[in-house]
Amino acid sequence: MYSERSTFLPMLILGTLFFIFGFVTWLNGSLIPFLKVICDLTAAQALLVTFAFYIAYTVMALPMASVLRRTGYKDGMALGLGIMSAGALLFIPAAQTADFRLFLGGLFTLGAGLTLLQTASNPYIVHIGDLESAAARISIMGLINKSAGVLAPLLFTALLLSDLSLPMEAHVTPEDKAALASKLIQPYLYMAMALALLAVFVRRSPLPKLPFEQTPVETSESIRHYPHLLLGAVTLFFYVGIEVIAGDTIGLYGQSLGLPDATSLTAYTMVFMVIGYLIGVTMIPNMLSQERALTLTAVAGLIFTAGILFSGTQSHTVASLLWGWSGIETLPDTVTFVALLGLSNALVWPIVWPLALKNLGTLTAKGSALLIMGIAGGALLPLLFGQIGEISGDLRYGYSIGFVCYGMILYYAVFGHREPQKQR
Repeated sequence: MYSERSTFLPMLILGTLFFIFGFVTWLNGSLIPFLKVICDLTAAQALLVTFAFYIAYTVMALPMASVLRRTGYKDGMALGLGIMSAGALLFIPAAQTADFRLFLGGLFTLGAGLTLLQTASNPYIVHIGDLESAAARISIMGLINKSAGVLAPLLFTALLLSDLSLPMEAHVTPEDKAALASKLIQPYLYMAMALALLAVFVRRSPLPKLPFEQTPVETSESIRHYPHLLLGAVTLFFYVGIEVIAGDTIGLYGQSLGLPDATSLTAYTMVFMVIGYLIGVTMIPNMLSQERALTLTAVAGLIFTAGILFSGTQSHTVASLLWGWSGIETLPDTVTFVALLGLSNALVWPIVWPLALKNLGTLTAKGSALLIMGIAGGALLPLLFGQIGEISGDLRYGYSIGFVCYGMILYYAVFGHREPQKQR
């Protein structure tokens, strides 16, 4: 068992990695309305940004698990950072040519690197200390991750759009689009350099091996004997889908309503996720069990989804109650409920991981890869969201997917997480 002192350095290093996860991941919410303009895309086409990024998790999860078994967890994290650095570099020719296909290639490569990084880091967080407090540790990582998610869209808007008096709509001149695209080059070059340096740092860091890394793998075991793991992957599919919808489509939805600074709206969803993670850090497991917290968060998600669909686009009552003192009450209630989904989403990931990986032992790497494959929900469900929005003529109706997603999370919280009496 690790002591509190022995876990400090690993938590510090992993916290840095989770900040990188959040910053890279939640830049997508700002990129979607941005690329919609410079590449002349429809809303559904723009959501291919999320598809290219998150489908990498499904395509690359099992290959990356195989890599991880050969490299070990620490070297796997370093390799993942190196792959991400290559993905960031692809944004330079993409911006120079305004070629959407190159942007999608860069996003897929970033997602592939993150697949390896997350396949290694999430079980590391789970097993670095006591299993019952794993959700609290992951919540700390999530707090760091989503804090980066708050900063990313704000920095994106400030650095890329502050000195350009261009409308963020489709009707801009080719010269304006070229000027917008060129603004991406320097930030992604710096990102690539930072990722490469961090890869070297992690490779040389004193991260310890996990106990099961030194245990021979029992090839006769199968993940099919662990239904709580399989259902956990399904739950993460729906969770990541609605998390990405909440964070990455709020800008598109705000843009469709004519709201200013639509590229920064993702920050509001992230603020509520940060609040949710603070709740997790302070209340789990001392005041709330992991299962109870997951149940409450699923119910909250169902309520907020109903709020999106049935509140008015011109009403500001809920926003005024939440943050009227700050001057942000100009957000319509329906957009505010989209942001509130961040609160209901925050604790799902940190709770499902320890519940799903419980008692996997030497199958942890394979189980982690399976859970990572569940991130495919972030690729597929936003596309369904876009299709529903285009067919109905109102993006708001795409959020009805939330009823299915939170329904599955509720099922896992109440029944699906339970282990069978016999594991074999």
